[in-house]
Amino acid sequence: MKNYLESNYNLEDHNLVSVIDELPLWSAPFGLSLLDHVQLKKEINALDIGFGTGFPLLELAMRLGNSSKVFGIDPWQAAIDRTKQKITQIGISNIDIIKGVAEKIPLPDNCIDLLISNNGINNVTDLNKTLEECSRVAKSGAQFVLTVNLQETMIEFYNIYEEILIENMLEIYLPGIKNQIYKKRKPLNELKSLLSANGFEVNKVIEDKFQYHFVDGTSMFNHFLISLAFLDSWKNIIPRKYQEQIFEQIEARINNIALQQGVFSLNVPYVTINCRKT
Repeated sequence: MKNYLESNYNLEDHNLVSVIDELPLWSAPFGLSLLDHVQLKKEINALDIGFGTGFPLLELAMRLGNSSKVFGIDPWQAAIDRTKQKITQIGISNIDIIKGVAEKIPLPDNCIDLLISNNGINNVTDLNKTLEECSRVAKSGAQFVLTVNLQETMIEFYNIYEEILIENMLEIYLPGIKNQIYKKRKPLNELKSLLSANGFEVNKVIEDKFQYHFVDGTSMFNHFLISLAFLDSWKNIIPRKYQEQIFEQIEARINNIALQQGVFSLNVPYVTINCRKT
C-alpha cells in the first residue's frame, strides 16, 4: 500500500497542531510568489538561503519529492530546532539542515541546481559575499529565485517619523532613517547589479505589494510582528532619552490619521527576482 494511504493524523496531538499553526502572514505573500516561479524538476539539488522556521523550505522539499535533495542554511538555532521538529512530525526525508551563514556555505562548488531565498538575503551581513557564495555553489544554468521587500516598505510610518523629528528640531537624526532602510532593503537596481556582477542573469522581476491595516497606531505598535521585527530598529534611530517622547507623538499622529480615514495602512511593496547562473 502507498504510504500516503496510511496517514492517520491525530488532530488532538499538540505536536501536530504546533507545526501546522505556524505560517506567518509576513512571509506568505513573498513565499507564494517565489514558489510560483520555481521550475520544479526531479533529481536536483536545491538550497534555501535563510529558511527561518521552515517556509518555504519544507514546502519546496515536498513539492520536489524524494528524488531531490534540499539543503537549508540559517544561523538561527531556535528556528533550526523548530524546523527540525516540523520535518520529523511531517515525515520529510529529503532535507539537510545546515547551521551557518550565507557568506560561507559549506557545500562544494557547482553542486546546486536551484537556489531560493524568501526575503532571507535582506538579513545577511555581507550581501556581496553571500551572492559570491551562491554563485560558487550554483551549477551553470542553475535557477535562483529570491524575494525582497523594497525600500518603500512601510513608507507611511517613516514619513510620519520624519515629520515628528522635524517638528521636535531633531533633524540631526533624519539620516538614521535612511540608513536603517538601506541596511535592510537595498535599492532594486543595486541588487540587480550585484546579482549580475556575481554571474546571475536576471530574467524577470515581478513587482507586487500587500498591506497591513490597523485600527490605530496603538494597535500597530502592539502588533506582534511590528514589536518583534521592526520596533527595536525604529527606536534605535534616536537616542533613548528621546524615544518615549517621539513615539508617543508618532502614535498620536497615526491615531488621528486612523480616526479620519477609518484605518491606518502600511504598504509592503516587494519583488520576486528570477535569475539564471550564466
